[in-house]
Amino acid sequence: MILAKKVRLYPSQLQEQKLWQSVGTARFIYNWTIARQEENYKNGGKFISNNDLRKEITQLKKSELIWLNKVSNNVAKQSVKDACESYMRFFKGLSDRPKFKSRRKSKKSFYNDNLKLKVKEGNLVNIEKVGWIKTNEQIPPNVKYSNPRISYDNKYWYISVGIEQEEIKEELTDVSLGIDLGLKDLAICSDSNIYKNINKTYIVRKIEKKLRRLQRQVSRKYENNKKGKEYVKTSNIIKLEKQIQQMHRRLANIRNNYLHQTTTNIVKAKPYRVVIEDLAVSNMMKNKHISKAIAKQGFYEFRRQLEYKCKFRGIELVVADRFYPSSKTCSQCGEIKKDLKLKDRLYNCKCGLSIDRDLNASINLSNYKLA
Repeated sequence: MILAKKVRLYPSQLQEQKLWQSVGTARFIYNWTIARQEENYKNGGKFISNNDLRKEITQLKKSELIWLNKVSNNVAKQSVKDACESYMRFFKGLSDRPKFKSRRKSKKSFYNDNLKLKVKEGNLVNIEKVGWIKTNEQIPPNVKYSNPRISYDNKYWYISVGIEQEEIKEELTDVSLGIDLGLKDLAICSDSNIYKNINKTYIVRKIEKKLRRLQRQVSRKYENNKKGKEYVKTSNIIKLEKQIQQMHRRLANIRNNYLHQTTTNIVKAKPYRVVIEDLAVSNMMKNKHISKAIAKQGFYEFRRQLEYKCKFRGIELVVADRFYPSSKTCSQCGEIKKDLKLKDRLYNCKCGLSIDRDLNASINLSNYKLA
């Protein structure tokens, strides 16, 4: 099984300039590819293949785009491939129409050829046309790497590589674990373990409060420096926007770290199978009253992490049918309570069972399709 390893880079000032050139090249070629596909489609042409666009870029590098020769050839090639794959996913109905990448909002990353990526002892990695860069952790040498990517998270540079690892073979228990996801708590398990909502903790609420204050401050400065219909970006505004970026980065790291801790604790309990709900998150996000809270919980990321961690440990992951009434079904007698409302936090059944609504749902999930 291929697992990703992500380590921090410590580039020099000159190396950082070269990294930024590669990031800019990746974004430019991606946008160029989308523009070519859009123009070709409007003129009634068919989808332009990845190879044809690469040949075009090779010719342009000799005339209009000579500056592309300053960065690795694989950065442009992979950007063309990524843009074409985005269009193929769109045609298959798997994703939305590809959009142009913004310099301010898009993820700052680029591809490095796996065959030209070199690693040696002493925490050093060689990136093509950038040079040897020190890392904070040793990347395993003399192994096959897949999809190396260099990225910037508004504070530090990182390199992530996929490395083949053997799956863990261990004895599993006879427990079928059901997990009910929610807003009050992140996850309620059928073994009575409850993982709290990290967004309700003091530290996260304090950071969010500081973030709102900074955003209001920036908004006022934009209004005060407005000239006619144009907004003027001053040095103070740039400083505040950098602080806002750091706040967003910190919040994202806290939430992602908590999801990793939660999913790791679940698989370390060694159940032979885990059952989760198939949530329609896109439909849930249409509710303006709870959309922000749902976005903060990161249900998709929770499921993604759980999928690969279960696979790595040989645990069966079952996704219950979207219309399975886990909350409305009594976990003791099996009766379905059709008039159950969202405000009802206790499930009271005619058979005498009185149980927490979410715990009842997780127990039903644990018994999902068991004979």
